Amino acid sequence: MIGIGVIGYGYWGPNLVRNFAEAPGARLVSVCDARAERLVEARRRYPFVQTTERYQELLTEPSVDAVAIATPVSTHFELAVEALRSDRHVLVEKPLASTSEQATELIDEAARRNRVLMVDHTFVYTGAVRKIRELVAQRALGDIYYYDSVRVNLGLFQHDVNVIWDLAVHDLSIMDFILPGEPVAVSATGISNIPGQPENVAYITLFFADNKIAHLHVNWLAPVKVRRTLIGGSERMIVYDDLEPSEKVKIYDKGVTLSAGGEEV
Repeated sequence: MIGIGVIGYGYWGPNLVRNFAEAPGARLVSVCDARAERLVEARRRYPFVQTTERYQELLTEPSVDAVAIATPVSTHFELAVEALRSDRHVLVEKPLASTSEQATELIDEAARRNRVLMVDHTFVYTGAVRKIRELVAQRALGDIYYYDSVRVNLGLFQHDVNVIWDLAVHDLSIMDFILPGEPVAVSATGISNIPGQPENVAYITLFFADNKIAHLHVNWLAPVKVRRTLIGGSERMIVYDDLEPSEKVKIYDKGVTLSAGGEEV
């Protein structure tokens, strides 16, 4: 049984703690947060767990084999590298780090120590996304023409990363998991409507060598919550709506037929 320590009991940390407490094969050992009032809540819900305000104490606890980090992005690198150097496996809330250089250093450190380093890209483990991957791999859609996603809401504003780092990473992880090939070029545009804060609305376009195109729209300042992805192919098309309580994935048996007079759908 693997012993788990969780650093950060704020927004996402309670979800990790709950799942680790219930997961077969895992034993929740310790929860760390710099705020004493959050640890009071953790002890109330999980009276068997150790708590500490100092992450160094968690990293020296012999029964902790793996560490999950759910803290502000600006702290991910420091906490993750210390956890790896203490020979723990590490799960980090997305995004992995603040820069690609930091991410590369963490990957190298994990490889040197033969430890698992993982990012909490939750959607690639859902049944809906795995089914879409299966359909694409089986060429049930034919040739993929486009990937178009919208992830918007009137939600929580982050202060140390912009909306691309906060929301678009979900869609990029799904796209990378589903689509064959890698983008060869990318264009990103964003704007901040709140003075002094990171960009809250952004549009990303990704270009592929085989004439596919992907477009991502993310927004913290929308009046409605939307989590919808369209994937168009030569034979079929998919609508993936994560907010649907059932039938999250719908397949449309429609493609494009070329005729002498033009294109027919």
